[in-house]
Amino acid sequence: MTTNSVVLYTHLTQNPSPAPVKGKTFGVRPAPSTRRYISVAQKFWISQTGALVWVSLSVILSLPWLRDLSEVIGFVSAILVITFIAYVPGYLVAFLAVSLLVDRQPPFKVSDPDLPITILIAARNEAPNIVMTLQYIANQNYRGPISVVLVDNGSTDGTADVALAKARELKLNLLCLREESPGKNFALNAGLAKIVTPYFITLDADTLLHRFAVKHIVARLLSSPPDVGAVAGHVLVRNSRDNFLTRIQEWDYFLGIASIKRTQGLYQGTLVAQGAFSLYKTEAVRQVSGWPDTIGEDIVLTWKLQQAGYRVYFEPTAVAFTAVPKVVRHFVRQRSRWARGMVEGMKNVPPWYQPSYLKKFLTGIDLVIPVIDLFYTLVWIPGLILACFGKYYIVGPYTLFVLPLNIGVSLIMYTYQLRVFGQLDLRVRKNRLGFFAYVLIYQLISSPVSLWGYVQELFQTRRVWR
Repeated sequence: MTTNSVVLYTHLTQNPSPAPVKGKTFGVRPAPSTRRYISVAQKFWISQTGALVWVSLSVILSLPWLRDLSEVIGFVSAILVITFIAYVPGYLVAFLAVSLLVDRQPPFKVSDPDLPITILIAARNEAPNIVMTLQYIANQNYRGPISVVLVDNGSTDGTADVALAKARELKLNLLCLREESPGKNFALNAGLAKIVTPYFITLDADTLLHRFAVKHIVARLLSSPPDVGAVAGHVLVRNSRDNFLTRIQEWDYFLGIASIKRTQGLYQGTLVAQGAFSLYKTEAVRQVSGWPDTIGEDIVLTWKLQQAGYRVYFEPTAVAFTAVPKVVRHFVRQRSRWARGMVEGMKNVPPWYQPSYLKKFLTGIDLVIPVIDLFYTLVWIPGLILACFGKYYIVGPYTLFVLPLNIGVSLIMYTYQLRVFGQLDLRVRKNRLGFFAYVLIYQLISSPVSLWGYVQELFQTRRVWR
């Protein structure tokens, strides 16, 4: 990767209606490859084999580290420490890397859909953001009719009035509802009751749709088997230039979250059809009784859909840009809420309740994530501090062995994202500082925050809407 290539996308807000580039065809995939077909099951076992080979190599190379650490904390404790800060994370990253290499997104069978679509927005005090969100909805390159259901969840800043005025200006079909019960699930369920189209999109009030977002996400669902109940969109950061914290999050969305969703989509079990931007079959959501009263309502809904026999896909060319927290307090609140939502998903729909081994495996990974976060927070971070003083018991040369693998995954995903951006006529922009901070220190931030979310769920502390 050259220094000029460590860049990210330009703000979509600079051009709300990007004109198609001469010679480019949007919404149409290249002709299918003549390569030998590899089934999803075969890809899964290829990835498992690659991950196990990596772990085996890691075990062999870590034997001196195990010996040295055993002399300090004992053999059993040393095994536990190395397992959850090296072996298990290494296995998961290796599985991710091989999965990304073998993945081939199938072409659209329906490339230019025209079915009516409803966009459902739950909003609370979003008057400053809702105008631009509606503007980008109105600018969609989509042949079918688009209507909007906005549910005002107890706003005090005139969100509904601002939205109605903007909708009249844009000639946008907008239905505005009022839901006083605090909680995003109540707002979404109130809107669900009013939806009359067979498909609908959930969209956060501060999230901007790329011009081809609706077209591509609907095309993916219509090109999929009938048991696909939802498609998660590709959410990226639009305010990365605000400060250092948003710069790091830009890479997390661009590489980390996107690579995980792409891998889960490959195995037909995307674990979160995120409320920020996803497409659902209306009858499927109603079949599982809509969004539950949980802090991670979109996570639990997705797992309930999978338990009911539906598959959940991910469409990388259906892009939306969201505003991420730029204050540490808000970042901690958001990511701890995500961690709580993951635990709620496992409590409501345990992995062993999932109908296929692929979904059991994907959801089962979440059982070990809290343990990894625990060891990173309480063992690895203190070990890093000790290493600064020349004590390499926990963090030392052997722990750096996984770093090339992390960089490799980033390079694979970066190359893939460039292809996606090329199809959408999105340019990339520089963010070197955010990249190196993401690779080197992001885990130091995210693991303690996630651990705090698990503690909150354990003690059932008060939930907040945002």
